[in-house]
Amino acid sequence: MQLNIGAVLTTIICTILFALMGCQSEPLFVSRNFTELGSFTAEAEGPAVDKEGNLYAVSFHYKETIGRITPEGKGSIFIEMPKGSTANGIRFSSKEEMFIADYTGHNILKADIDGKVTVFAHEPKMNQPNDLAIMGSDTLFASDPNWSEGTGKLWRISTSGVVTLLEENMGTTNGIEVSPDQKRLYVNESKQLNLWVYDIDAEENISNKRLLYKFPDGGLDGMRCDMRGNLYITRHSKGTVEVISPEGTLLKTIKLKGMKPTNIAFGGVDGRTCYVTIADNGNIETFIGDTPGRSTHKGL
Repeated sequence: MQLNIGAVLTTIICTILFALMGCQSEPLFVSRNFTELGSFTAEAEGPAVDKEGNLYAVSFHYKETIGRITPEGKGSIFIEMPKGSTANGIRFSSKEEMFIADYTGHNILKADIDGKVTVFAHEPKMNQPNDLAIMGSDTLFASDPNWSEGTGKLWRISTSGVVTLLEENMGTTNGIEVSPDQKRLYVNESKQLNLWVYDIDAEENISNKRLLYKFPDGGLDGMRCDMRGNLYITRHSKGTVEVISPEGTLLKTIKLKGMKPTNIAFGGVDGRTCYVTIADNGNIETFIGDTPGRSTHKGL
C-alpha cells in the first residue's frame, strides 16, 4: 500500500491544532439546526463561506436572494438578484470574489464585497448552470443539468470568462468539486446516482473519466472535499450526508434532521464546521467534522 505522506501530515497537524484550540467539546458528525426553520425557502442552496467566516446561501426569506449568515447565526439579505436571474451554486475565488451560477439567466455572475452583481460569463447553450467548483487559479467548472430530459453538460469557465463545453450527453450533472491536490474533478449525476472522477492536467483539461461510486438509491446533490480528499455528498430525499473516500469507499453516513439536503460547505475557525442547506425545512443545519474542508484552507 502506498502511503500518502501529505494526507498523513495534514491529519497530524490538524489533530495537534484541534487539541490546542480545545475544539473537541462538540460531538462530531451530530447535526443541529443553525438557522430557524423557514428562514430560507424550499430553494435553499449554494452555501459558501468567506474568509471572515460568514455563510452565504440562496433564497433567504424569498427565492430571488442570497442571504448572509454570521458565524453566530444572524441572517440578512446580501443580494437581491437582478431581474431574470436566479442563483444556485456559489463559490469564492482566491480574491474573495463571489461567483454565482445563475440558472435562469444562463450566466455565471460575479459579486463584489458590497454585493454588486455583474455578468462574468454568459452561454445561451447552457441548460441551467447549477453547481460550481473552482481551481486555485480561479478557473471554474460548472455542472449543467436538464432535469426534464434527465441529461446534463459539463463546462469550464476561464478567469477571463471564456466558456468551454467539456462534455455533453451526461446524466443530470449536479454536485461538482476539485480534489485538494487539484488533480481530480468530481461530478455526480442526481438521477443516475453516479459519481464520476476525471483527471485534471496542467492546462486544466480533463480526461480519463471513470466511475468512482454508484449509489443504490436516493438522490445526489451538492458536494465538497475535505483536506484528505474525502467527498461529503448531500443525499436529497435520504436526509443524509455520505462521505466517500478518494478510492471510492463509503466511509460514513451522517444523519440530518431534514430529508432534502441540497448542498454543503465547510467553514468555522478550524475549517471543520459543515453547513448544509435543507430544502424541506427551509433552513441550514450544521455539524462538526474531523477534518478541515479544502475550501476553508485554500480560499476556494
